[in-house]
Amino acid sequence: MNALFPDGFRWGAATAAYQIEGAASEDGRTPSIWDTFSRTPGKVRNGDTGDIAADHYHRVRQDVALMKELGLTDYRFSLSWSRIQPTGRGPAVQKGLDFYRGLADELLDAGIRPVATLYHWDLPQELEDAGGWPERATAERFAEYAGLAAEALGDRVTTWTTLNEPWCAAFLGYGSGVHAPGRTDDEAALRAAHHLNLAHGLAAGVLRAAVPASTELSLTLNLHAIRALSDSPEDRDAARRIDAVGNRIFLDPVFHGRLPADLVEDTARITDWSFVRDGDLEAVSTPIDSLGVNYYSPSVVGAGVSESPSPWPGAPERVRFVPAPGPRTAMDWPVDADGLYELLVRLRDELPGVPLLITENGAAYDDYADPEGDVHDPERVAYLDAHLAAAHRAIADGADVRGYFLWSLLDNFEWAYGYGKRFGIVHVDFASQRRTPKDSARWYAEVIRRGGLSR
Repeated sequence: MNALFPDGFRWGAATAAYQIEGAASEDGRTPSIWDTFSRTPGKVRNGDTGDIAADHYHRVRQDVALMKELGLTDYRFSLSWSRIQPTGRGPAVQKGLDFYRGLADELLDAGIRPVATLYHWDLPQELEDAGGWPERATAERFAEYAGLAAEALGDRVTTWTTLNEPWCAAFLGYGSGVHAPGRTDDEAALRAAHHLNLAHGLAAGVLRAAVPASTELSLTLNLHAIRALSDSPEDRDAARRIDAVGNRIFLDPVFHGRLPADLVEDTARITDWSFVRDGDLEAVSTPIDSLGVNYYSPSVVGAGVSESPSPWPGAPERVRFVPAPGPRTAMDWPVDADGLYELLVRLRDELPGVPLLITENGAAYDDYADPEGDVHDPERVAYLDAHLAAAHRAIADGADVRGYFLWSLLDNFEWAYGYGKRFGIVHVDFASQRRTPKDSARWYAEVIRRGGLSR
């Protein structure tokens, strides 16, 4: 018996520019905050950088051929802002735009829909030097950048995503400091979250005016599947706090044009939110066509105290995170596909009429090429199978899920973990840049061919 997905279901894989492109200083590209952060001693394991990464910049045809071989219908990639607009201001660099035009054309020739993300964490360093995401001007610059990208690629890209995981950009970048730019300032993190929301709304408005009416506009959030440790009032309040600053800080402004009242109360000792100006929330709630959902594992929280500096402003003195039971990935993240089902059903209930895309889902394991050159990754196959089954169950229960984008197509630069963690279904030998499809790639190709899971 097969668990088949609906006709027209989109089968994709995802990557991000800084994680795979390399060519960090070629053809006019200037440093992003991740170039700077990765060169800062102690910030990235082994001092790794994305200077070469998976060398995708020079291997586009090879990589698209792999996608075609897998049978992908869609490919989700991000644009490097500093490759297109090196200072974050002014005219575009044509060689940067030409790279993405060439990628999109290669995809279209292979019968694969281009799904472009404008921002996957690589802010031009000059904009960070001017204040970064805590400053309103960065959102305004982002809207201008969106216009440049739309003018150059609007006739090729079928789906535009404004931002990928603004929670990470705001709270790991400006709160806990474990991601670029590495700042630890709760007030700056909350300002960044608002200005990322504003950037999304302004860019969505620019895109809507510039691209064909048939083009899909989207936003991708790493929504947290949160479970209270117990039913006690204290543990339930801990879960509420994390939901406010992890989920509703984005969902409420984007889909309802409002800030969560409990979030404002929770963070009152940090900020009065006066940086939210009249008209901001109206702009943030510019209508979009779908919501991207990134999911890897659930969070179990209870009353207590968490680490400092924390990515959870307004919560660390009242909340602790508890390790979830069960198997774990090489990232030490729990494997629990039920969390994906819970998120999709929640969104079904809270955002009726909003189509959903699973825009990232995958797992890192310590896989390697054996003496014959093969890469066996049964744990990843089991992870993907369980999560696709959870998505299928959510669809059966009424969730409007339109597609699944596996993370990731290629082994890559895994942010602060450097090259020590492998998420790809295609193994990359970073010394030789040789690509080897893993067992999981062959498994996924068969799922796509079949249109679902074999049960």
